[in-house]
Amino acid sequence: MVALLTLIRRHWVSLTIFILTLITILSLRPLDKLPPFPGGDKLHHFIAYGVLMLPTALRKPDNWLIIALGFIAWSGMIELLQPYINRYGELQDLLANVMGLLVGWIMAELLQRIFLKGNN
Repeated sequence: MVALLTLIRRHWVSLTIFILTLITILSLRPLDKLPPFPGGDKLHHFIAYGVLMLPTALRKPDNWLIIALGFIAWSGMIELLQPYINRYGELQDLLANVMGLLVGWIMAELLQRIFLKGNN
């Protein structure tokens, strides 16, 4: 686990850009209807944004709070654009995204305390 967390911390920028790009593509791809994934739409928003926050929160650069606020703004922009591409923009999606970011940050804090005690 320590090796994986160290790898994530080392490549946090690349991972974050990849995850954000994937979220953006999947969120802005026109759909006739949502695909049937187990767990529901809000759960997927929550998980996606939790995963998005994890590398940044593990690395915790000096500007991490600005990055987190940028993720919230990006999420809001996606929700505003979705109605123009045959999707639905919803405040509940934005709230699920913000909750995912918060839990991603909390998970990173817990993982660091448990596995990376002195390896900051």
